[in-house]
Amino acid sequence: MDCVDFVELVTDFLESALSEDDERRFIEHLAECSGCERYLDQFRQTIATTGELTPDSISPDARQQLLTAFRGWQRD
Repeated sequence: MDCVDFVELVTDFLESALSEDDERRFIEHLAECSGCERYLDQFRQTIATTGELTPDSISPDARQQLLTAFRGWQRD
């Protein structure tokens, strides 16, 4: 597995949605790649932080920026 494949599978890994083979390859890559280890940590931190957001906890400008950034985003 290379870093591109790793990044594409992060969400599925965190949701326990990988096949056994893909999960094994994911974990093997993680053990060998400090860059992907940092990426996974940042992803987890982002999830933890955004999970604490409420509509009143961010400014209207920040809310609009987030909505604009993710407008049209779709998960395949």
